[in-house]
Amino acid sequence: MPSWRLVTGMCITFFGGIMAVAGIAYAMVGVPDEAKSAKAQNNVYYWSDGTEMVATGGSANRQILKYEDIPEAMRWAVISAENKTFWTDKGVDPTGIARALLNMAKGGETQGGSTITQQYVKNARLDDQAQTFSRKFKEFFISIKVGARVPKSEILAGYLNTAYYGRGAYGIQAAARAYYNVDASKLNPSQCAFLAATLKGATYYDPAGATNIDPAATPEANRARAVKRWTDILDLEVKFGHMSAAERAKYTEFPELHTPRSNTQRGQIGYLVDLANGYIVNNAHIPESNLERGGYQIYTTFDKKRVQELQTSVDKVRKANIKPELRPKTDTHVQFGAASVNPKTGAIEAIYGGEDATKHFTDNADQTGALVGSTFKPFVLAAAMRDGVRNPHDGPDQGADERTIASPKSLYNGMNKLKIRNYDGSVWQDRDGKEWLQTNDGDESFGKKPDYLITLREAMRESVNSPYVQLGMDVGLDKVKQSALDAGILESSLASSAFPSFSIGTSDPSAIRIAGAYGTFATHGQQRDPFSVKQVKEDGEVTYRHTDKVKQAFTPEVADNVTDVLKTVVDAGTGTAAKLPGREVAGKTGTTDGNKSAWFAGYTPQLSTAISMYRLDDNEKNKKREFLEMFGTGGQEKIHGASFPAEIWHDYMSKALQGVPPVPFAKPQPIGEVVGATPSPSVTPSDTASPDNSPSPTPSDSGPSDSPSPSESQSCGPWWPCDGGNNNGGTENGGTDTGGTTGGTDTGGTTTGTDTGGTDTGGGKNGGGNGGNGGEDGGGLFGGPSG
Repeated sequence: MPSWRLVTGMCITFFGGIMAVAGIAYAMVGVPDEAKSAKAQNNVYYWSDGTEMVATGGSANRQILKYEDIPEAMRWAVISAENKTFWTDKGVDPTGIARALLNMAKGGETQGGSTITQQYVKNARLDDQAQTFSRKFKEFFISIKVGARVPKSEILAGYLNTAYYGRGAYGIQAAARAYYNVDASKLNPSQCAFLAATLKGATYYDPAGATNIDPAATPEANRARAVKRWTDILDLEVKFGHMSAAERAKYTEFPELHTPRSNTQRGQIGYLVDLANGYIVNNAHIPESNLERGGYQIYTTFDKKRVQELQTSVDKVRKANIKPELRPKTDTHVQFGAASVNPKTGAIEAIYGGEDATKHFTDNADQTGALVGSTFKPFVLAAAMRDGVRNPHDGPDQGADERTIASPKSLYNGMNKLKIRNYDGSVWQDRDGKEWLQTNDGDESFGKKPDYLITLREAMRESVNSPYVQLGMDVGLDKVKQSALDAGILESSLASSAFPSFSIGTSDPSAIRIAGAYGTFATHGQQRDPFSVKQVKEDGEVTYRHTDKVKQAFTPEVADNVTDVLKTVVDAGTGTAAKLPGREVAGKTGTTDGNKSAWFAGYTPQLSTAISMYRLDDNEKNKKREFLEMFGTGGQEKIHGASFPAEIWHDYMSKALQGVPPVPFAKPQPIGEVVGATPSPSVTPSDTASPDNSPSPTPSDSGPSDSPSPSESQSCGPWWPCDGGNNNGGTENGGTDTGGTTGGTDTGGTTTGTDTGGTDTGGGKNGGGNGGNGGEDGGGLFGGPSG
């Protein structure tokens, strides 16, 4: 054992060495010039062909205020929130620095300086913004020197004038304008407390949301965080004696904010820049504040010609059909969103984010809340062919999970008001104990009598809901959810999978993600996340380069069979309006309850595109973002996926693929077995089943059919009985439709059209009761059926 003298000597030597190194470092480190490091530049964005798109994003949105001109309430708010000992400390917090360094040494998340002086040094006196050990080391000693040499008032003013508050605003004056449209001198203590809260990270504290940066930064989540932080800061000011309790009592309501204005470009360019910026922050690990300072060269995936063609196609439909002056009750608040993705690379080649980025701020291609309806059904079919359906009566109490891979020829019941079965054969019931009765569009039953059996191919072609709702239950809604995730749908956009209607589109993925997920089927099951930036340079040096990351989400057999079934939809089903002469097209229509959204998504081997349409009152005074019905919009009785969305898709894809040689889809290999119900001798497994009611020759809104439902005593065989409705105290439609969030019941309407689609019932993303049904409707703009 070493003696105490040896141990003591070693300790003295060790700590003496540290002190000597620290002394030398302190002597050698100089204080950088503030003006040089606070300089801002533009970012330059390039089209996919390397030509310049726009130079923007680094305009120095900053106005320097003297210490005396910064509201006292703002000074105390930031001191109370971030550094209560500011006026007495030496500029550094050794404990905080040690904690940050230890965390980085362990490989944990990097942390910023804990004192106002350290943050001021990082923001205004260090060109290097990286969260690295060497930068932390330099920052520590510079902060000591700044704390010793620079007056505290100058440090505080410098920090408040250089800090990033979000919305492109550097400094308190720019922030006051961005959030409240007033000069900083007019800010009250409540507003100051909120602005102090944004310094913790505007991405997560701006109530306007920043889902282009992080899907978790929704307006609702951000507002909740901001309110809590705002409340805490006001309370801390009272606790530390910087505000009286009487003054605090005046501020019980969260201060209302000015609607954010885009600081980018007009038209689609603003959406493109915002989308690229969000991708960079999340993937290139360049902080938003650094990106706002500028100085980067950003090479995007956006194809200039296709962006222009997509906008032209949307504008053409809008101008010809949407007339708010003529139909103010039905044609106001109409919005479109669209995205076009290269399936082979994942590159986002075009988007339509809205009418103008300086007037409508939400990127409709990236996030909307609009439910997708039956556009979701291909993920159910993919799960059935990949994971299989559970064998009859094989539930949690029945032993092993034995499964049979399904074929597109599998037979399912197409009756209207069909009782939906659990794995064990029992009838599914909602939380109130009511049975679920799945309806089809126009209250029609599909399939050949007497058993009303229809193949999965035909059910997809005609967009019949009852077979796909039961199929989802037989596969397992957990498997259906995983199928969507594997295809590329984000989990944050998926509704609860606790309800049968999950299979027919109660979720709200973006147009970008739908286009990307359909692209997974186009590439024989290879999934690539959509991306918008190829590389980023700073001062000519590459700081980020996209690398292709591919996963095999589905086997080629599964993916190619899904494509073949979706080809049927365009060739002879609800998607005939999207036919491209001389090209093979696969796609799916989608329309939701209350006629509150309509979709068409389709692809060729070279390009996948999704189009959405909806009415959304997102006026700044309407905090609920209420989705509105589209009955009568554009002069149509009802908007369908095969009407305006398919028209836009067809017009755009015709131009986008002009000069591109047509490529056929791969011929699918046989897959699976014919599962589902056992037919009577008169019914054979085929792909030619038809509805028992003839479709209307023209689009109409005829309402429910008067034809009787089949008797409950009918049986379809050992897989599950084909009980009919009779209402029996059961729940019809039963879903919720609040525009994709929560809320009460809304059974919506039913419509028949040129051909017959599925149903349009339910709707809400996470609704109460049985959940919502995002189904289909009939009728088409081009004489073809819709969904």
